[in-house]
Amino acid sequence: MIAKRALFLDRDGVINQDLGYTSRVEDFRFIDGIFDLCRSATQSRYLLIVVTNQAGIGRGYYSKKDFWALTEWMRERFKAEHAPITDVFYCPFHPEHGVGDYKKQSFDRKPNPGMLLRASEKHDLDLKYSIMIGDKDSDMQAARSAGVGLRCHYLAGISDAAPSAAATNAIHTLSEGIPLLNSFKSIQGDV
Repeated sequence: MIAKRALFLDRDGVINQDLGYTSRVEDFRFIDGIFDLCRSATQSRYLLIVVTNQAGIGRGYYSKKDFWALTEWMRERFKAEHAPITDVFYCPFHPEHGVGDYKKQSFDRKPNPGMLLRASEKHDLDLKYSIMIGDKDSDMQAARSAGVGLRCHYLAGISDAAPSAAATNAIHTLSEGIPLLNSFKSIQGDV
């Protein structure tokens, strides 16, 4: 039986440039290499799953409806690039800056592993054969806590930046993630 595995992606700072609370198509800028990386992952039989903190909802900067409209547009772009996103998990809460019901702790908010664990349960994933690419220490901490086997800290071309202690690898371009996907696959065999 082939184990199901995922390439988990943070959104802001990995899929798109993090311009601060991106909520509109006209402000969404894909990061170079994201489609090549995701096509390679799909060809290697990884499910593509986005796990993203979206405190902009909790802060009242945009609505869930705005988030889902942008998400559906993004998913269509990935589908057109032959790299369909399997699922998107998000956390709208913030423990300090949330407004009303959104001001609270959440097991889903990274660095907690809730979104990854929910994705694993929903899609019957083997997390030790899965990969997380994120640009923040909180992404790496969440992935380590969930038991994700390969944790790539994307340092966006900053050569002197220190990777998270929770990361297993550091990459400076998304294209550097492609051989890691493939080498991780060969280490694990044809799972």
